[in-house]
Amino acid sequence: MVFVCALLPFPAQAQQATSIEVADHPNDDGTAVILTFQLEGDELLELMPQIQVEGQWHDTETAPVLLSSLDKKSGHPEIFGWGVVDGDETLHPDDLYMVISKYISFDTAGEQQINPIGPALGEMAVRLVVDPAGRAQQFDAGTVQAKEQWFNTNTVFRLLIAVVFSIIIMFFILAARKNPNIFIRRIAGLEAVDEAIGRATEMGKPVLHINGLDSLATLSTVAAVNILGRIAGKVATYESDLLVPCFDPVVMTVSQEVVKNAYLEAGRPDNYREDNIYFLTDQQFSYTASVCGIMLREKPAANFLLGYFYAESLLLAETGNTTGAIQIAGTDAQAQLPFFITTCDYTLIGEELYAASAYLSREPMLLGSLRGQDVAKAFVMLMIFIGTLLSTFGSPLLTRLWTAL
Repeated sequence: MVFVCALLPFPAQAQQATSIEVADHPNDDGTAVILTFQLEGDELLELMPQIQVEGQWHDTETAPVLLSSLDKKSGHPEIFGWGVVDGDETLHPDDLYMVISKYISFDTAGEQQINPIGPALGEMAVRLVVDPAGRAQQFDAGTVQAKEQWFNTNTVFRLLIAVVFSIIIMFFILAARKNPNIFIRRIAGLEAVDEAIGRATEMGKPVLHINGLDSLATLSTVAAVNILGRIAGKVATYESDLLVPCFDPVVMTVSQEVVKNAYLEAGRPDNYREDNIYFLTDQQFSYTASVCGIMLREKPAANFLLGYFYAESLLLAETGNTTGAIQIAGTDAQAQLPFFITTCDYTLIGEELYAASAYLSREPMLLGSLRGQDVAKAFVMLMIFIGTLLSTFGSPLLTRLWTAL
């Protein structure tokens, strides 16, 4: 059995503690217990809790055992809580609480040790000591054992939302299988893909595609490679040339396979040229200079700048603009979006880049997921709007309920 005692040096008018209880901390992994109590007196600004173990006193600087959050009514928000413990509203509004997650013990040599509280300790006796400076009063809180919970009841609403969103997405996937022309918001940059490739074919000039300057570990690069497959299929159908200079050798290898499969699906395997998908360098501005040189020499009629870009974005886009090419850019790098918007004909902003594969392929699984996510986002926006109205004009009870959800 471990004996834990909390020391509270209070001012003279606050020497009584009532309603003292100790219990397992709710909704955790069994590494804390919670001590709740009420005090007589309103002055709480001088509260400095300490822990006593085996008769030895230790202040919070040498034994940081009290961890919690607090309403701003108290002068020590890092130590005390007021009324609610991590969403648990079973406490009395006047209760103070302390979350105890560690205790002090000593080995045979007298060395101090900080030990975590856990289920293996068994029952712990907890005592609250008020103002020990000449007027010490001790209050037994009882015994408690820390236990771990299998389920966090504070996350029930999140589970409900996840189930609802999953049902919405599954519904639209089934709907997309029945009707591949299910409505999704028009994206101008993707509508212009056929136009850009068609123009390059009419002019007898190649199409240039850049997958950004990140590895396949970046989501935007994966999205860019997916779009490359759709573009390659159109290029193969129109019997144009496709150039894909790569910054990363792994991205190059994947791009070669994606383009090869696209040519096979289009029925033009003989037109596939592996040499047109090549590795340049993994040095940022050396790569930029090489691509700019390709733009000036080959003068592609359509440039696709998709993926994650850095400071080179404006150099690439401006060079492509001077050659008169149709430029379609897309990135989730917020700092680079202004440069693409001002120098390119069309720009895919943020999530539009991720939605492009579903938009171009009309594949039911991707299309249904995209449509379901849009509906779910609209639902979240509605909840935020209602919550704002309740916080502004609603009653305190409704506001508190909405905040808890």
